[in-house]
Amino acid sequence: MNRSELREKIMTILYQKNVYDKNKMNYDINDIMKEVLPIENEFVKEIVYGVTTYQTEIDKLANEYLNGWTIDRLGNTDQAILRMGIYELLYTDTPDIVCINEAIELAKSYSDDDVRKMINATLDKIYHNKG
Repeated sequence: MNRSELREKIMTILYQKNVYDKNKMNYDINDIMKEVLPIENEFVKEIVYGVTTYQTEIDKLANEYLNGWTIDRLGNTDQAILRMGIYELLYTDTPDIVCINEAIELAKSYSDDDVRKMINATLDKIYHNKG
């Protein structure tokens, strides 16, 4: 699998995690990862664990740049895409343009046009205010 395909798996994992969290259900993130992607993958683990570890900071940053919205108002899929994009932008060596582009490509497939634009604008603002 290439990284774009892996990001789609990560989005699915983060989506499921979000649903479990909202419904106050117990889960093991490793079980969700195995269910979505039976083979272990370091890239997937890094992003999933990273988003999980820094979710409070990621959500706070997203809320600063979401122009009158908060991340919890977005759908579960949209939240997963945005959190993954912000995590990759801030905490990985992935080139910034790739982080933003990959998130936008997922949003084109899974989000409506308004939300895609919102994700794009949020990531763009974070990128320009980084460091």
